[in-house]
Amino acid sequence: MSSNIGSSFRALFLLWLAGNGLRLTILAVPPVLALIIQDLKLSGTEVGILNGIPVLIFALASVPGSLLIARAGAVPALIIGLLVAAVGSALRGAAFNTFALYATTAIMAIGVAIMQPSLPPVVRQWMPGKIGFSTAVYTNGLLVGEIIPVVLAVPLVLPLFSGSWRSSLVFWSMPLFLIAAAIFLWQPKSKSGEIKPARHWMPDWRDPLLWKLGFIMSSANQFYFCANAFLPGFLLQSGRTELIAPALSGLNTGQLPASLVLLVMASRWERKKWPLLLAGAFAFASMAGMLTASGLWGMTAATSLAGFALAMILTLVLALPALLVAPDDVPRMSAGMFTIGYSVAVIVSVLAGVAWDITGDAAFAFLPMAIAALPLVLLTPTIDFSKRRS
Repeated sequence: MSSNIGSSFRALFLLWLAGNGLRLTILAVPPVLALIIQDLKLSGTEVGILNGIPVLIFALASVPGSLLIARAGAVPALIIGLLVAAVGSALRGAAFNTFALYATTAIMAIGVAIMQPSLPPVVRQWMPGKIGFSTAVYTNGLLVGEIIPVVLAVPLVLPLFSGSWRSSLVFWSMPLFLIAAAIFLWQPKSKSGEIKPARHWMPDWRDPLLWKLGFIMSSANQFYFCANAFLPGFLLQSGRTELIAPALSGLNTGQLPASLVLLVMASRWERKKWPLLLAGAFAFASMAGMLTASGLWGMTAATSLAGFALAMILTLVLALPALLVAPDDVPRMSAGMFTIGYSVAVIVSVLAGVAWDITGDAAFAFLPMAIAALPLVLLTPTIDFSKRRS
């Protein structure tokens, strides 16, 4: 009995660490971006490209990641993804020009894109009886991995390296090497029986469930990325620049309470539709609040509600492939879901920018975001959450 408890705790801790690895190296850039701009003389367009590379790679590399999972297995693919992301992140510290920075950022993003579809089948292997809870655990790790480099980079890490952004990026790659080693050395035995290589790795693009899950996931993805990108411009245009920092802080830190709630409630909510629909209602309410709030507290409340809703949606959706399809199909369903979810985020980001340019009003950037969030409330009721397909 105690050995089973120890094995479960080890599995959950390793999943939490892997969740950290999904975001640590990505969020290591914003705190030192001003230094990178000054050193490499980046233009605004080049900064936009740098920020867009990871999202685009997530869309393009998820299916090849599914192939790797099919050939090597989910846990080896997770370790490979961690190592590739770590190497790419460390190499960014040696980037001597803009193109080199783009290339190394793409390598890092490929590693993360391999990790993302590998985690749902790893959850299925290590914790088949606690899929919702285990997904909430690694999603909590993901959110912590977003916050740690943002909070610690400027006051602690940069002073260690005399303000060098290059050394800072190398520093944030080190945890991924350690996480990969920990998973390799201490991975628990599979609890779902012998895991054989999957026969199929390419997502079934004719499967309606795949498109439904992809569009539901895209509702949260595009809202998060677009809000981070366009909310500062909206506040700048309306002369409320003092609200930019609190608004972005609320959007990102508001995710943590949702993650903590789901650590307790995920197993109870994992096959229910109403939590997703409620989170969707919160998301739309938060968007309305961001557009109409005039003061600090109103804007912070709106963005915090948005962060809460988006974290809730993401956690619940990430658990669905392992809950709804056969174990062999989890990697390719997850890969297809990530491909659709991130592709839509890129498209909506472009359309939001076009809407802003055409109207001259940054508030219109939120219109494509609102339309792209509709699948969450329209498609969720059409999915049968009560059973897994054979």
